[in-house]
Amino acid sequence: MGFSESTLTLRREGLELTARGFGPADAPLVMLLHGFPDTPHGWDGVIPALVDAGYQVLAPWLRGYTRGSADRRARYDLMAVAADVAAWHAELGAPPTHLVGHDWGAFAAMVAAKQQPRQWLSLSLLAIPSFGGGFEPGILRYLPRQLLLSAYIPVMQARASARLLARHDAAFVRWLWRRWSPGWEFTDLEFAPTAAVFTDTELGWAATRYYRSLFTVARAPSREFQQLLMAPAADLPTLALAGARDGCLSVDMGRLLSHRAGATHAVLADCGHFLQAERPDAVAAHLLPHLRAHEGTDHTG
Repeated sequence: MGFSESTLTLRREGLELTARGFGPADAPLVMLLHGFPDTPHGWDGVIPALVDAGYQVLAPWLRGYTRGSADRRARYDLMAVAADVAAWHAELGAPPTHLVGHDWGAFAAMVAAKQQPRQWLSLSLLAIPSFGGGFEPGILRYLPRQLLLSAYIPVMQARASARLLARHDAAFVRWLWRRWSPGWEFTDLEFAPTAAVFTDTELGWAATRYYRSLFTVARAPSREFQQLLMAPAADLPTLALAGARDGCLSVDMGRLLSHRAGATHAVLADCGHFLQAERPDAVAAHLLPHLRAHEGTDHTG
């Protein structure tokens, strides 16, 4: 990248959270939230376009994806991540902010948006649809295929999942990348930051706790997440982007859910689940008009 990068840290709940920062501190902020199995480096191809367009960018690591934020006494669930998002926003002085999330990051952004919609200018979701607006009966025809696509989830919930992810230089994670983004010829250099996370079994343990937290209904944060997910969509301009070859989530089901929630939905050709890494220019070409159109939208007053 042809501009400087800073490393920011935030102490929270006994953890040291870390983020990558770019661009002028007095510019509107775009917060980029990564998912599984990925890191903030998945946004590397999009960040230059955002900075060149005059934005400041913050790309945090999800809690548990860095050594300083991995602690077996800590919480690893999406409600905790949404609280981290709000904490980063406050740490930077609560500037006008656009939320952009991929995969887990999209869910966390949705939660943060539904909790405090007036804090944000807009919401953009990659590889995950917008949720809200009631039950969409049209998705029933796509559920059998989605269950097959989601067959990895019980594996991630297993006690041995961290060891599985670490084996043979994160070979299983490589397989997920290929399965979820068929045809993407990613390089070892592109995969290296993710390999560094998942070959560390302590980080793999924390990263897979997110899956175990999904269905632990005895825990209040799990129940709260499920309730918020099904609650009405946030009153924010929302863009949902999907890759046409996504092997993790049904694009057709996502389109129906996003339309039900009132979001703008677009499908990018020639890419899959990791669309921001596969086709960063195309993602930026959709994101930038969405962000610019809502620079003056007052949700923060």
